[in-house]
Amino acid sequence: MSEEWSPAEGGQERAPAGIDIARPSVARVYDFMLGGKDNFASDRKVAEMALQIAPDAPQAARANREFLRRVVRHLAAEAGVRQFVDIGSGLPTRGNVHEIAQEVDPAARVVYVDNDPIVLVHGRALLARNDTTMVIQADIRQPEEITGHPDLRRLIDFSQPVGLLLFGILHHLNDDEAPESIAARLRDALPAGSFVAISHFHNPGAAHPEVAEQAAAAEKLFNENLGTGRWRTRDEILAYFGDFELLDPGLVPLPEWRPGPGDQAAQGITYHTFAGGVARKPD
Repeated sequence: MSEEWSPAEGGQERAPAGIDIARPSVARVYDFMLGGKDNFASDRKVAEMALQIAPDAPQAARANREFLRRVVRHLAAEAGVRQFVDIGSGLPTRGNVHEIAQEVDPAARVVYVDNDPIVLVHGRALLARNDTTMVIQADIRQPEEITGHPDLRRLIDFSQPVGLLLFGILHHLNDDEAPESIAARLRDALPAGSFVAISHFHNPGAAHPEVAEQAAAAEKLFNENLGTGRWRTRDEILAYFGDFELLDPGLVPLPEWRPGPGDQAAQGITYHTFAGGVARKPD
């Protein structure tokens, strides 16, 4: 948490000017699921309703963070990627992208992108002394504003491979917002040899009927309270990778993507409702 503000002071919730704490935030609900403190009563209410449907939802949040760590470590240490753009980065927590990448190479460059102003407050406080990492406020619904942002362009060299991270963000685009087109426009901006990594809520359909029913209930809850949230099919998620070449093991439940010895996420009903993969742009 930054020193600039605290969610609670004197027993009352407070936030930076211009932040509506009565309206739940996707980033803050996720923060709650990860055990963070940067959330408000409105966020906790939605999270607690989600827990009624999927008591193991915090495991899904943990699996997403572990997947992110494994992906960034692989791209930095094995694929030689030295610059990352993390869209929908959310509130800072342990194991941020720049921390993982800069363990491999201290000169690795990272740009975080989020449309939540609280993320901007925390990110800038966290990165105050880091000249190879920055956070910008922008919306994935305007992809060219992200890829053409002057601050991002100052740090990210689009003549060299980029690791584009889309963790838990595309499922917060409704169907009428053309998420497949947005993903395509982001991919098109990347040079050859770049990678895109995606995690996305997944409805397994007839393969797991009980899980599919839970996914539908969660989708209804999210849309009624957050206005977003789509648990999509495998084919719908695969379409976001376009003609990029999927790395093994393909699109799988998050804990199955190259698991590591330190992973802690346990299998529950949400196991098959969160899928991820990584793909490379052909030369």
